[in-house]
Amino acid sequence: MATKILKFSGHNYFRQRLVLATLSGKTVKIDKIRSDDNDPGLKDFEANFLRLLDKVTNGSIIEINYSGTSVLFKPGIITGGKIIHDCGTARAIGYFLEPMIALAPFSKDPFNLTFFGITNDNVDLSMDIIRTAVLLQLRRFGIEEGLELKISKRGAPPLGGGEVNFKCPIVKALKPIQFTDEGRIKRIRGIACCTRVSPQNTNRMVDAARSVLNRYIPDVYIYTDVYKGEESGKSPGFALSLVAESTTSVLITAEQAANPGETPEDIGRRTAKLLLSEIRKGGCIGSPNQWLMLLFMVLSPEDVSKIRLGQLTAFTIQYLRDIRDFFDVTFKIKQDAESNTLLLTCVGVGYINYNKKTT
Repeated sequence: MATKILKFSGHNYFRQRLVLATLSGKTVKIDKIRSDDNDPGLKDFEANFLRLLDKVTNGSIIEINYSGTSVLFKPGIITGGKIIHDCGTARAIGYFLEPMIALAPFSKDPFNLTFFGITNDNVDLSMDIIRTAVLLQLRRFGIEEGLELKISKRGAPPLGGGEVNFKCPIVKALKPIQFTDEGRIKRIRGIACCTRVSPQNTNRMVDAARSVLNRYIPDVYIYTDVYKGEESGKSPGFALSLVAESTTSVLITAEQAANPGETPEDIGRRTAKLLLSEIRKGGCIGSPNQWLMLLFMVLSPEDVSKIRLGQLTAFTIQYLRDIRDFFDVTFKIKQDAESNTLLLTCVGVGYINYNKKTT
């Protein structure tokens, strides 16, 4: 019997479809990748991501046509282990690390990944947000012991030079979640970092952010993280990441990195306003992390999982459609008129990591 191939068009949602294919074991074909562009086909960073996917799996088959506008991916087994990968400078490390977080718990061996590249920019999630918010959310699904992200060197765009190490334990199965109580914001924490510029820039970012946030809440503490010499990468830069925590351990995030010509005060105020905007949307998880929580709900045991979200991003809406295609799971979505939030409910597929030997 021929294996059914799931077909998609275009370069959008490229990573998520490859991750869903890997987890579901389904072959996927993506065509018309920038076929009408002056520079058609896969970009360097997409080809680089395919190389990483090949490293963390065994037996995967990747076929790219001559023009690079079509990719056929037949997934193998997630093997993990110790891997070193250069992410280049076209996209930040977050572009590569985010999908790995989705795959890591279901690997044969625990992931021990070392990445080189850009640690903070305005396109992909920074290492600070992944470390202080994304990884903490995994605890709800029972992924705790040995989960670690270490930033050895920071790397600002355009030249990067950062180095991070990601470790993740493996699990036999996830836990279902009931995450619907938003609670009230009780404190805001943050990290202001800089590389190859005056350390004073971090203090200026902190002061500017506090001037906005202290009107909202008194408990605001922002750490300054100054990297020097070898650990400061190859380019000057500064960035700020903020995390608001509620009484029920909801984590809402915002971050910004400096563009050329911007002052630390610009970054401080802008990031603070972004955070307040995210908080206003409501829900138990910030916009950038919606997809990971929904994916793990689907992979949970055959039980009901429930989560409260603010507005669904366009990315999340497409992700829900892709989840239906790969796992045949649909979410029940109910509007809560009182809080203007959405309650999303699904029954997990009972995903078991057969690679993990029972102890």
